[in-house]
Amino acid sequence: MGDEVRSTRSLSGGERFLVSLALALAFSGMGGQGGLAATLFIDEGFGSLDAESLDMAMDALENLQAQGRTIGVISHVEAMKDRIPVQVRVSRHGAGASTVALITAA
Repeated sequence: MGDEVRSTRSLSGGERFLVSLALALAFSGMGGQGGLAATLFIDEGFGSLDAESLDMAMDALENLQAQGRTIGVISHVEAMKDRIPVQVRVSRHGAGASTVALITAA
């Protein structure tokens, strides 16, 4: 839609997620006396992104991680697994039982 001014009601699910992510990152940078929050958790939304937008979001999170920030992401998006070196995987087994495994990239 080019440079057209749009209502937030016209945003797609992926666009809404990117706006929410941008706001969360901006607000986390406003923590105590100009310091950055050391840890940031993001719960889902990545599944609503197209491949290019997912790549852009992951680049932003990797840049924050390179600056010493801890980023926790909760997602089921397969394309993200290769880009996240340390993962906590929770597998459900039914009847309220589950297992937790720590996976690290080789």
